[in-house]
Amino acid sequence: MEIIWLGHGSFRIETAGQVLLVDPWLTGNPMLRDDQHEAAIAGATHIILTHAHFDHVIDVLALARRLTVPIVGQYDLMGIWGETEDVTTIGFNKGGTVNLDGPNLAMVPASHSSTFATQDGLRTAGSEVGYMLMSEGKTLYISGDTGLMADMDWIGDYYKPDIGILSAGGHFTMDMAQTAYAAKRYFNFKTLIPCHYRTFPILEQSAEKLADALPEVTVIEPQVLEAIKL
Repeated sequence: MEIIWLGHGSFRIETAGQVLLVDPWLTGNPMLRDDQHEAAIAGATHIILTHAHFDHVIDVLALARRLTVPIVGQYDLMGIWGETEDVTTIGFNKGGTVNLDGPNLAMVPASHSSTFATQDGLRTAGSEVGYMLMSEGKTLYISGDTGLMADMDWIGDYYKPDIGILSAGGHFTMDMAQTAYAAKRYFNFKTLIPCHYRTFPILEQSAEKLADALPEVTVIEPQVLEAIKL
C-alpha cells in the first residue's frame, strides 16, 4: 500500500491494483502546483468523497467524467449526481461496506458538516463521513473532516485500524492536541498521518505536538507526492 498526499485533505492511495483518489482537490489547492496535477491523478480507478465542502469536492465531477471512474460516497449525494451529472456513482451509507475491485471500503460517521454554495445560499449535500479501507491485510482509518466524537470509541474497537489519516489542522477540524487525544483514547495506531493542515495560515503548520504526544506511534508528516509505503 502506498499513501500519497496531494496536500490538504487530499490523498492518492495505491493498493491491491487500484488507485483511489480521496477528496482530490486540484484547482486552487495551495499545496499542489499545477504541473503536479497529472501525476496526482494518473491511473485513478475510483474517487472517494467524504463530504461536499469546496476543498474536497470542487474537482470531483470533472475528474470522474474525464477519467471515466466512479465516485464513491454517501448515498444521498451519490444518488442525485448519478441521476443528474452524467457520472457513475457508488452510493452507500454509514455502516455499509463496498468492494472496490479488491479493497473493501466501510463508511463510518464523522462530525462536521456537508454543504455547497448555490445562488440561493448554502445547501446541505448528504452528510459528512469517514472511511475504513481494508486492503493488503491492513486497515486504514480515513477520518475525513471531523471533530472529536464519541463514535470513535466503537469505530476503533470494532475495526481496529493500524493506520490513521486524521484531520488535525484545527479551526475546522480536530487540532493536533485533539488528534493525539483521540489516538490515545480510541485507537491503537502503528502509523498516523495528519492532514487538513499547513494549507492556510489559520491551520496548524506542524505535527510536532502530535508526534511528541504519541511516542509509540510512527507519526509521519506527509510531503506532497512523496509515497508513504506501508
